[in-house]
Amino acid sequence: MKRHFLLIIVCYFITAECFAQVKKRTSIDEYVNTYKDIAIAEMKRSGIPASITLAQGLLESENGNSRLAKEARNHFGIKCHNWKGPAIYQDDDTKNECFRKYQSAEESFYDHSEFLLSGQRYIFLFEYKPTDYESWARGLKRAGYATNPRYADMLIKLIQDNKLYVYDQGLASYFQYTPAKRAEKKSPSAKAEPDFTFTLKTRPVYKRNDVEYVIVKNGDTFEKLTKEFDKFRFQLPSYNDLPKDAQLQPGQIIYLQPKRRRAEKGNDFHTVQAGENIYTISQLYGIKIRHIRRLNRLDKDTDVNVGDVLYLRDKKPKN
Repeated sequence: MKRHFLLIIVCYFITAECFAQVKKRTSIDEYVNTYKDIAIAEMKRSGIPASITLAQGLLESENGNSRLAKEARNHFGIKCHNWKGPAIYQDDDTKNECFRKYQSAEESFYDHSEFLLSGQRYIFLFEYKPTDYESWARGLKRAGYATNPRYADMLIKLIQDNKLYVYDQGLASYFQYTPAKRAEKKSPSAKAEPDFTFTLKTRPVYKRNDVEYVIVKNGDTFEKLTKEFDKFRFQLPSYNDLPKDAQLQPGQIIYLQPKRRRAEKGNDFHTVQAGENIYTISQLYGIKIRHIRRLNRLDKDTDVNVGDVLYLRDKKPKN
């Protein structure tokens, strides 16, 4: 009797553990909601479509459930070629192969972008637009990212079935993704479709000195832009060397990221023109005002005069 009782107890705990393991598995919807912001940020930094990054992550990590993803935070199956960091070993094409191990999923997504950016065989991919996910998918297969002959088709199917292409359009805050609803009982053959609520923004975002900016339109305020671009209240005034209650003027440049310490190469100095001041020059080149002052040994109360030559990089202008 005791043996039967012990057997029942053991079976109970084994069954409970099995259910717990099943419950812990991440779904496609959960994976997308967790990592879409990172994928979009990497797209803006590197030019790799967010849809491609998400589809590769889903496929390579089994929706984040693989051993590599769970134990090594490696979402893209990248091996240890030219890698000096921590590693994890498991069978793949051959036994006990070396794979990169990361401290976080964010690090894995970053390294995935760097892996494609630095690999000579992937250079041609960056000629495609970030919205051309089909060319990217077929290009990855052609470049040998994976050995599966259906790799491109599998990526494209994941993107289309889950509408991942919407994330190739812009910022993460533009989209709201909700998990797929279960098909109703009366339609057992019906396919569950993810629900999307999103608004595509038509305002163009530009870059200067590798800093993103927008052009102010009629009616724009810091409060409106803060909501539109999902920023904290203090960020945009701080990025643009302006007080929080500044009145924005149509045509004005507003940076969405912190300005730099120096200008781009080739813009070594600037000769002040009529109507310019240290603020307008700061906005023109995407440099923080305090760094223009530092480069030119100007105190905080000194402005500039027409004809003054301002250094914008550490290099001095030629006479």
